[in-house]
Amino acid sequence: MNILIRGGGDLGSGVAFRLHNVGWNVVITEIEQPLVLRRSVSFGNAIYEGQMSVEGVQAKYLENPDDIPKLLGNRVIPVLISSENFIFTSYQPTIIVDARLLKRTVEYSIETWPMIIGLGPGFKVSENCHAIIETNRGHYLGRVIWEGEAIADTGIPGIVSNKNHERVLRAPDSGYIESKFAIGDIFKKDAIIGFVAGQPIIAPFDGCLRGLMHNGIYVKKGIKIGDLDPRIDLNLTKFISEKSLAIAGGVLEAILRYNFLQNNENF
Repeated sequence: MNILIRGGGDLGSGVAFRLHNVGWNVVITEIEQPLVLRRSVSFGNAIYEGQMSVEGVQAKYLENPDDIPKLLGNRVIPVLISSENFIFTSYQPTIIVDARLLKRTVEYSIETWPMIIGLGPGFKVSENCHAIIETNRGHYLGRVIWEGEAIADTGIPGIVSNKNHERVLRAPDSGYIESKFAIGDIFKKDAIIGFVAGQPIIAPFDGCLRGLMHNGIYVKKGIKIGDLDPRIDLNLTKFISEKSLAIAGGVLEAILRYNFLQNNENF
């Protein structure tokens, strides 16, 4: 099975991790400057670091798609900059998972193969995908949708230790991110985590830095640029979240069921 995942953030990386671990080939494509928040568990971070390890699974940034087969042969996930193309001469996927979370309509031509799986809003079954995985936290998280659409984006972060909106770090101004701190660093309430265009990013409570975009990325005022975790547990920054793994489980189910139905037309 050849899987191509568009988007190497924390959700796409959870999918990549799970599908890689069942023995399938996985390739990730990203934009030139990925807006990666949870860098410690995102394979897309290989674009910046050259290589990335998430829970023992290795990924490496590739400039030349011709090198894809060599990396896959060594059980390493290739990460490429390719915002539009997703079928290469050296790698033709049987499954495409769109994990970019664009939350707007994404154009795909629907045919029997490759199978298109969309994560969250922006997809409608039989119009631009074959299946959708629900990404909204709650009772339906990770469920496979075979008809219709996912729940619309609520804009409400998941609750962690009774905190939701306040744990999201937003750009205090439009400009470039600057911070000398690392994922996993601990902050006291009102401490300065970094700056955007000279304006401070303030810790809203005592917490552990769970996510923050890379230095030098230009952001617009008010957008989400990071995440502070009130649980103050550095270990949690090293593991893929339960949300990502639930979504990954939905992707795995969708692939296996789609293949089964294609091979058992009378089922």
